[in-house]
Amino acid sequence: MSRPAAPLAALTLLLLAACGQLPTSQGLTPQVDAPAFAALAPQALSSSAADSWRQQVIYLALPDRFHNGSVANDNAGQPYCFDPAWPTKFHGGDLAGLRSKLGYLKDLGVGTLWTTPVYAQVPEVNPRTSGASCGYHGYWPDFRNPSDLAVEPKLGTASDLSGLIADLHANGMRYMMDMVVNHAGYGAAVTRSNPGWFHPDCSGDDVNCPLAGLPDFRQEDSTVAAYLTTLSKNWTSAYAIDAIRMDTAKHVPLNYWQGSWVPGVLASRPNTFLLAEAFLTGGASQLKPYLDAGFDSTFNFPLRNALVSAFAKGGSLDAVAGSVQDSVGTLGLSRALLTVNLLDNHDVPRFLNEPGYGVPEDEIRRRYHLGLAALFTLPGIPQLYYGNELGMYGGADPDNRRDMPSWAWTSSGRSGTYSGFLPNPGLTYNLVQKLAGVRRNNPGLWKGSYAELWRPNGGTNVFAFYRGYSDSTVSSRLVVAFNNSPASASVTVNIGANTAISSADRTYLASRTFDDLAGQGAPATATSSGGLLTLSLPAKTFAIYRAR
Repeated sequence: MSRPAAPLAALTLLLLAACGQLPTSQGLTPQVDAPAFAALAPQALSSSAADSWRQQVIYLALPDRFHNGSVANDNAGQPYCFDPAWPTKFHGGDLAGLRSKLGYLKDLGVGTLWTTPVYAQVPEVNPRTSGASCGYHGYWPDFRNPSDLAVEPKLGTASDLSGLIADLHANGMRYMMDMVVNHAGYGAAVTRSNPGWFHPDCSGDDVNCPLAGLPDFRQEDSTVAAYLTTLSKNWTSAYAIDAIRMDTAKHVPLNYWQGSWVPGVLASRPNTFLLAEAFLTGGASQLKPYLDAGFDSTFNFPLRNALVSAFAKGGSLDAVAGSVQDSVGTLGLSRALLTVNLLDNHDVPRFLNEPGYGVPEDEIRRRYHLGLAALFTLPGIPQLYYGNELGMYGGADPDNRRDMPSWAWTSSGRSGTYSGFLPNPGLTYNLVQKLAGVRRNNPGLWKGSYAELWRPNGGTNVFAFYRGYSDSTVSSRLVVAFNNSPASASVTVNIGANTAISSADRTYLASRTFDDLAGQGAPATATSSGGLLTLSLPAKTFAIYRAR
């Protein structure tokens, strides 16, 4: 039935779920009756395609909050929705702005740009109230039947989107398109033309009940399923996209993904990288069904929780060690290398806000830099959220969606002190740039094996692991170590006795000199003898030791 925009239970809930994401650590998504879709084996990217994605650094940007490249479209589209002073309306950023800043992203080390959806959005929600809001984030699409490919006018035109993708490809970069099939925007045209396509109001069921009151599609209806899959296929065919990030995947029946959507979009553009946003934090077993349904990857929210617990909140690194072990053990290394790791995104408070009040800013920086180092060295594809590279603060939505600052684009601008950012943002920018380069130049970090070398087990708060890859042309063997304690620490790891490391690598590493690539205060070199390697690290720092 039709769902008007006004009767929303709570605007804060609405905004928190603007992307349809409500954190949960509950079990797997319950299933509903669905049409009999054809059976489909899980998608397997070719080894070369998989490796090309494992090398990526993904950068999430809300186009509206990144950079205003054309003021001519500020007031295009829905009225009353442009107001840079209003946190939940459009602020002027657009596709032209992104195009003008691709050099910034490339210099940072980004390989893939993921933008929030570019669909045309519904009219203003809750107009003339303090809760007035518009779909600046892209997740309130004004879907229609017959479907169209309307781009949100405030972001630009179809030509602007094609141009952005072409520019990315010309720079050796990729484009990840964000899509939605779980819901339409409040009062979207399709809710009026086809009211029977939507679930009734209810609660307690992730799949069958509307999320934050958003009109919830009945994918179990074969007509609805065909409409949604065709819509995604049309976008996939019209634009030379490289990947799709699927919003609210856990709110849609698994058999719809497996039997309709995945084969549909792959028929339109084969070998497209498919990333499921399943906001589940309990463990890797909750993520596996989406990979089995045909997605190539999911976001690793369980690891994100562990990184916040250990680094942001100063807890034990046992949490991180355990989460990585769970991911690799449950999914297997090949799949774990394709999961997407993150410190934060547009649906959670920024990592810098997680330590809480009263923590000195220098300590917050140390914790944040440890988290960034883990993001770039653990198995999986690192995802940055715009502003991560600048040390941007931000609480819950919409505070985590502030505008990108005008001083961000130059090194001189990044050397200042600004409200809402860690002092001297250039320090964080330079670290991210360095970590991206280290990862890119060391295949052991993006395609290598993983073996845990040390975890606290309630003792010294140090975590160390091995990442290794070698072939006839490449030798990339690294030991990465984190000291999360307030004092210097030294541990000796037994590489020679660690059977999780290949016999050939154990032999190679038995007596070897290692060079630190991180340059964060640890000794410049470390030397193993008899298979033993002693790691000495200052307080709250890390090292990335590469074997010579």
